[in-house]
Amino acid sequence: MKKHSHYIPALHFHWLTRWYDPMMRLFFHEEKLKTALIAQAHIQSGQNVLDIGCGTGTLAMLIKQAQPDVTVYGLDVDPQVLDIARSKAEQVGQSIVLQQGRATCLPYPNGCFAHVFASLVLHHLTRQDKQQMLREVFRILRPGGELHVADFSRPHDPGMWLISLIVRWFEEVHDHILGLLPVFMTDIGFNPVEETACYRTLLGTVASYRASKPIN
Repeated sequence: MKKHSHYIPALHFHWLTRWYDPMMRLFFHEEKLKTALIAQAHIQSGQNVLDIGCGTGTLAMLIKQAQPDVTVYGLDVDPQVLDIARSKAEQVGQSIVLQQGRATCLPYPNGCFAHVFASLVLHHLTRQDKQQMLREVFRILRPGGELHVADFSRPHDPGMWLISLIVRWFEEVHDHILGLLPVFMTDIGFNPVEETACYRTLLGTVASYRASKPIN
């Protein structure tokens, strides 16, 4: 297999990958956030659903649990977390299509997904790669399909603003704290784009968004 160029692994360092799941539960209220993200999608039986940056497979497995009659795909660039995801899915007998690949070059044909999820993924990407990923998501969504995002966002209160003074310099979070994610989505052609929820976490404000690909 051709080696991928540099990427930021789960928790930034490969040696921390084993702690990814417990850290997500601790810092981000993971189950609450991801359950709400799934609920806002109103997924229907028979649909194809993609989780970009699926990590250890938690969100993909929750989608399959909520709607067993959909085909769930999970994509991640990191083979180490994909191995964990496969093991977790096998342990509970879930069938999820897991594939290694980059969010900026999605290995799927045009218009093949009804819903695409991206949970705490975009802040790992540079501004250019965020925009390219959103273009790719727009391409693979069918008309009327939806993108569901949970990621860092503009602080909503003084406490979150203080945390943001530190967090904004880690990875590629600064654009998120400036509130640019929905702007990027709109610029790509998503309409409407709406913020559906906002969460206070130990690492700052995390917001959920729903962005639709117009039918025409």
